[in-house]
Amino acid sequence: MQDRHVLSSAYLTVTVKADGAELCSLIDAADQELLWQAGPAWPRHAPVLFPIVGALRDNTLLHAGHSYEIGRHGFARDRRFAWLERSTTACRLALHDDGQTRAHYPWPFRLELAYALDDDALTVRYTVTNTGRELLPASCGAHPAFQWPLGEDVAKDAHTLEFDQPEPAPIRRLNPAGLLLPDPVPTPIQGRVLRLDPALFDADAIILDHPASQSVRYGAPGTPTIEVSWEGFRQLGIWSKPGADLLCIEPWAGTASPADFQGEFTAKPDVMLIAPGEKRSMSYRIRVV
Repeated sequence: MQDRHVLSSAYLTVTVKADGAELCSLIDAADQELLWQAGPAWPRHAPVLFPIVGALRDNTLLHAGHSYEIGRHGFARDRRFAWLERSTTACRLALHDDGQTRAHYPWPFRLELAYALDDDALTVRYTVTNTGRELLPASCGAHPAFQWPLGEDVAKDAHTLEFDQPEPAPIRRLNPAGLLLPDPVPTPIQGRVLRLDPALFDADAIILDHPASQSVRYGAPGTPTIEVSWEGFRQLGIWSKPGADLLCIEPWAGTASPADFQGEFTAKPDVMLIAPGEKRSMSYRIRVV
C-alpha cells in the first residue's frame, strides 16, 4: 500500500504519509508550499507527539518499580501507522501497542489520526484509546512546522502571531535538558500579538501552559495568513530551531517534565489519565485565510 495519500480541494492540497501519520505538505490555491519541507536543519514536517510531549528527566519513564527509556516527544513520530480509510478529502490511520512500544511504554493503547479537508481548512483529530485493564497515562501533541518567512522577499521579523484573546500570563521555558524550569517568566506577547524574531527562540520553545486563546493567526503583510485553532489541547508551544526557516505552532495535551519531578509517570503533572475502555479526543485545524 502506498506510503502517501493526497487530499485536495479548490483551496488546498494536503499530503499525509504513513510513516508517523505525518502531515508532509500543505499547498494553497496559489501553489505555494506552506509547510516546512524537512530540510537538513530539521528533518521533519509535522510530527505526531505521543505518548509524551517534550522530555522526561533522564529520558526515563518510571512505572511500578521499573524504568523505561523513552526519547523526547515519544515514539509515534518514528512508527509506521496503518491506513484505515482514504478518500479524496479524508484519511484515517492507526497505531497499536506492540512488543517494540512496550519496551519503552508498558501500556496497551490505540492512537488514531484522522485528517479531513473542507475547502480552505484541514482538521486533524487525535484519538487515544485505552485498550488495557489499568489506567492509561499519556500525553500527545501536534508539531506542524510552517515556512518562516512565508514569502521570499519578506523579512522574518515582519511576521506576527495574533491570538484570539489577550495573553498576559507568564510563559514557561525549558532548561538545557528540555525540562520545565520551575519559575514562569514574563511573556513576550503584547496584548494579543507576538512579534516574531529568531532571538525569541534562543532559549528554546515559548510555552503557554494555560492559554486563554483557542486560535492564533500567523502571517506578514503580503503573505498568506495561516490560522491554527484547537479543541481539547490544553497547552500551546511555539518553537523555531535556530538557523532553520520554520515556525512551529504546537497545540499540546501535556508538557515536558518539571525539572524537579522524579516520580511515577502516572503522577506527572499535566498527563492525561484514561480509564480502561475509554478514549480521549482532541483536534487542531489549519485554515488559510
